[in-house]
Amino acid sequence: MTLGFTMAISQFTMLTAPQFAGRELGTSAWIVVDQERIDQFASCTGDHQWIHVDVERAKRESPFGAPIAHGYLTLSLVAAMVMELGIIPPDAATGLNYGLDKVRFVAPVKAGSRVRCRAVLDSAEPQSGGRMLLRLKCALEIENETKPALVAELLCMLIGKSSAL
Repeated sequence: MTLGFTMAISQFTMLTAPQFAGRELGTSAWIVVDQERIDQFASCTGDHQWIHVDVERAKRESPFGAPIAHGYLTLSLVAAMVMELGIIPPDAATGLNYGLDKVRFVAPVKAGSRVRCRAVLDSAEPQSGGRMLLRLKCALEIENETKPALVAELLCMLIGKSSAL
């Protein structure tokens, strides 16, 4: 579970965001992806594949020796984790999930594992109407594993306070 706080990226504003291109913005706090979270995701999405929710069968038959989190569960964690890093600067009214480019699920997340997000700002492109499109390269790291759970290019549209409706 996250700590419920947002870290601020020093000197990061809508005006200065382009200067941060190519820089690592930080890493989020670790969160546990436990079986309860996996089961709740399965209930929410209707994806009850045994490799996720049948603990005993997964221990016996899965090549991973345990249940694993749904790929889309791990992907869904990334947005909140980059918010924790302070990707929405104080001079923005809000940030909107604008989409994803090139998502790859690299390694499974076994039930009980801890994950965190490491983010690099790839670009910050001013848009019309006082908006800014951020492109973030994100890796969801698994504690004590060499490969990340996933890598993704996350798109976030910042809306400036002066242009908010």
